Amino acid sequence: MSEEPAPAVALELDCRGMLCPLPVIHLGRRVGEVPVGEVVAVVATDVAARTDVPAWCRMRGQEYVGEDTAADGSPRYLVRRAG
Repeated sequence: MSEEPAPAVALELDCRGMLCPLPVIHLGRRVGEVPVGEVVAVVATDVAARTDVPAWCRMRGQEYVGEDTAADGSPRYLVRRAG
């Protein structure tokens, strides 16, 4: 079984070293910069981002696509702009 390829990322936010809730605050401020249907990646080293980003998506009506890894091995959370 092969995994689906990661979607193309229109905007990547470098939130390494930022603690909760800063990664989702940055996501909220910047998600409007990409067209509806495009993906924003949040690279965050704070372990809370693993639950914060999907929760933010549910509260804001955005689509949480999933998690992958940035080039340096940091977790990267993918969000598709829904509107």
